[in-house]
Amino acid sequence: MATRIEIGKAVRAGRAEHGYTQLALSQLTGIHKSTISEIENGRFSGSFDIFERVLNALDLAFDVVHKQRRLPNWDELDTMFMDSDK
Repeated sequence: MATRIEIGKAVRAGRAEHGYTQLALSQLTGIHKSTISEIENGRFSGSFDIFERVLNALDLAFDVVHKQRRLPNWDELDTMFMDSDK
């Protein structure tokens, strides 16, 4: 799943593609302009309902995917377990 920063960038880009100002998107969705600004700047941690209303207005959707896990390579292991007193 995308981070709040990535969602914010997508919302800003989608808003620009539709030619909406934050005020116009606010009026369309019934969500306060300052909340839209928080979403676009990656600072919004509110309800899924609000995200969904904004994304729907911009023809965007959440994409739920499995987390990507990466195991460290051998060279990184030495660094990870290095004694910090040295």
